[in-house]
Amino acid sequence: MHKRFAHLPDLLSLLIVIGMVLHGPIPQLAHYHDFADQSKWMEMPHAADVLSNVGFVLVAVLGFYYMARSSQLMIKAISFPAYCVFIVSLLLTAAGSCFYHLAPDDARLFWDRFPIALVCASLICAVHAENVPGMAKLRSCVELCLALAFAVFSVFWWKWTSDLRPYLLLQGLSLILIPVWQMTWRAPKADRIAFGLAMILYVFAKIAELSDGAILNLNHIVSGHSIKHLLAAAAAAVIVLRLLQRDRKL
Repeated sequence: MHKRFAHLPDLLSLLIVIGMVLHGPIPQLAHYHDFADQSKWMEMPHAADVLSNVGFVLVAVLGFYYMARSSQLMIKAISFPAYCVFIVSLLLTAAGSCFYHLAPDDARLFWDRFPIALVCASLICAVHAENVPGMAKLRSCVELCLALAFAVFSVFWWKWTSDLRPYLLLQGLSLILIPVWQMTWRAPKADRIAFGLAMILYVFAKIAELSDGAILNLNHIVSGHSIKHLLAAAAAAVIVLRLLQRDRKL
C-alpha cells in the first residue's frame, strides 16, 4: 500500500461532493429526448438506439456464466455479491434502455437511469471490497446496501427535483475512485489494466452520447447514442472477462 495515498479517495470524494453542493442543481439538458436516430425496423421506432442494447444482454449472459461457475466463492470472495448485483443490473440496463428508447420521455427515462445507477453503485462497492485490506464480509454487505440505497435515492431525487447531481455523482465517483483504490492498495496489474480500459471505454461512450447528431451526420449510418450503448457494453465486457480470467486461476 502507498500509505501517503491512503486518504486520497476520501479527500477526492469530499471535494467532489463540496463542488457539487456549491455548483447548485444540475438540470437535464434541454431537448434531451430528441435523439438523432430516427430509424425504423419492422415498425420499431428508434431501432438503432433500441437494438444497440443487445450488447448489454450478451455481457449479462456472460456474467451469469461467471456467477454460476463462481457461486462457491461467495464465502471466500467478499466482492462476489456486489459483482452479482453489477451483472444483474446490466441486464436491467438493457431492458430499461430498450423501454425508454421506444418512446423517449421523462417517465420512461426513470427506468433507464435506475439500473445504470445500480451498476455504478455495485461496481464501486465490488472494487472497494476486494482492494481494501482487512475488509470484513459484513462491512462489505452493509456498504453495498447503503450504496444501492443511494443509487435508488439519486434517481428518485432527479424525478422529484429535476436535479441530476446525486445521479452524476455516482458515475463520477466510479470513474475516479476505482483507479485510485487500485493504485493505492496495489491491485494486480491485470486488474488495473482491465478496469482502466473499461473506464476509458466508458468515457468515450459519454463523448459519443454528447455527439449524438454530429456522429450520425458524419457517417450517415449510426448515431452517437447508439455507439454509446455499444461502448458502454464493451466496458462492462472487459470487466466481466477479467472476472472470468481471475476465476480460472483460483
